[in-house]
Amino acid sequence: MSSASQKAQNNLLIVDLESTCWSSRQTPDGEPQSVHNMEVIEIGCALANWQGDIGRIASFLVRPTRYPHLSDFCVQLTGVNQSMVDAAPAFPEAISAVNNWLGELPDDFVWCSWGNYDRQHLEAQSLLDGAGPIISHRPHLNLKRIWRRTTGQKKKNGLRHALAFHDLAFEGSPHRGIDDAKNIVRLLPFMDWALEPAIVNMPGSLRLQALKELSSLDQELGLYD
Repeated sequence: MSSASQKAQNNLLIVDLESTCWSSRQTPDGEPQSVHNMEVIEIGCALANWQGDIGRIASFLVRPTRYPHLSDFCVQLTGVNQSMVDAAPAFPEAISAVNNWLGELPDDFVWCSWGNYDRQHLEAQSLLDGAGPIISHRPHLNLKRIWRRTTGQKKKNGLRHALAFHDLAFEGSPHRGIDDAKNIVRLLPFMDWALEPAIVNMPGSLRLQALKELSSLDQELGLYD
């Protein structure tokens, strides 16, 4: 497959979620915060290819309904304020907007995030709210784990540390979903795609099966890191 053809496909979706959170790491009801009680407030999306060329980007703000008032800590951390989420749709409508934005997905479409947390949170809230993200039926890759295997870095593997490892400064506002997603794309050229010859160059159906197997392996190896 030529680089021009691959560049045109943009068959990787990088997702970064921002969610309600509290400085005490507890909900207003006193429960420890987790993917089961935090609510998504932004879905940052960047369509790209394996080489790190960005196609389209979008930020989808989401109005929380269980704890609709954002904590001061959350606003300061994410830069998403109360008026922004008050004007946004609830999670099911936001997911519908993401689905419409993505349109028809190619056979070899993969979605990715920095770690498995975003996958876990999206699955939990989708189940709770009865939403139907079309990406949930496609393979997911944990880019943090791939980067760790590539570089040998075990501890300092947060997004900003990963960028600094390659002498890159963070661009934009940290903890804004759209900016995090764009910065994750900047790390794609540094990934050692050990399975790339077996994935990128194989026929569509076989390639999809290989991606599913890699996605399953990543999920077995760890939930959040």
